[in-house]
Amino acid sequence: MTSLLVAKQILMTLYSKYEVYITPLLKFLLALISLLLINSHMGYMESIDRTTVVLIVSLMCSFMPMNFIVVMAALFTMLHLYAFNLECTIVVGAGFLLMFLLYLRFSPKDTLVVLLIPVCFLLRIPYVVPLAMGLVGTPVSAVSITCGVIAYYMLHFVTQNVSTILAMADEEMTARFKFIVDGLLNNRQMVITIAAFAVTVILVYLIRRMSIDYAWTIAMAAGAVVNITVLLVGDLMFDTNVALLEVVLGNILSLFIAVVLQFFVFNVDYSRTEKVQFEDDEYYYYVKAVPKISVSKPEKKVKQINSQKNKAASRNRYTH
Repeated sequence: MTSLLVAKQILMTLYSKYEVYITPLLKFLLALISLLLINSHMGYMESIDRTTVVLIVSLMCSFMPMNFIVVMAALFTMLHLYAFNLECTIVVGAGFLLMFLLYLRFSPKDTLVVLLIPVCFLLRIPYVVPLAMGLVGTPVSAVSITCGVIAYYMLHFVTQNVSTILAMADEEMTARFKFIVDGLLNNRQMVITIAAFAVTVILVYLIRRMSIDYAWTIAMAAGAVVNITVLLVGDLMFDTNVALLEVVLGNILSLFIAVVLQFFVFNVDYSRTEKVQFEDDEYYYYVKAVPKISVSKPEKKVKQINSQKNKAASRNRYTH
């Protein structure tokens, strides 16, 4: 355990020292992964489906605010949809506009969440985001998570119905609009996922705010259980064909990632908890103090063996 704490301290020291370089690098990697995933799952416009274009845009994103990455990801998506189908472009564009307004109004600082939700869905671990935001965010973070879920399911609907949409090319535009809008609004799996993630965020936040011992650990475990329960109950009620094994394994892996996050954000020693009571003219105060676990970086001691041997030899020379 001590070695892990030392490693944590070293990482925190390195980040604080080289933050000016590490932050742009992380932005570059996030933008690169997001744009590559968009191109790999859509790729209808060849002019932007190129590695050089993605690298140039990702490099631009590394020096811009985090919201710029969201804008670029939305722009790439819209360009691919425009090359594929006009009706899809209009419907998804209206959805993006509505989400941006909600996101900027309620949780403008949760940009990372909007990007990570679709990425984590493709990696089969979307459940880690509500757990993490319940630990480090607020209940309002459910708005950003909802936007990310809607964005993913809109694109998922388009990619899963490519042949059907192309087959409707000879029909009227209103019929094509109706098919796309109905497919998005009647997506019960999306609604259940939004409900499960929102409940998880709020529950984890409320439990980890309690003054009980091991509140964060209890909050993570409860959040994972509630997430699984809501998804499975929704599947039983609406027959959404949820993969039980994938949901359980995904939540277990997400729980492990949340534990790693807790180690870096909230690592305390409950065995040394202290309760303090004091008063002033108007109030009595009852304070519970839980110390953080921290260790100092071990200092390396260099022992000059050769110099000690030389001193001993010189003393022997003078004595003889």
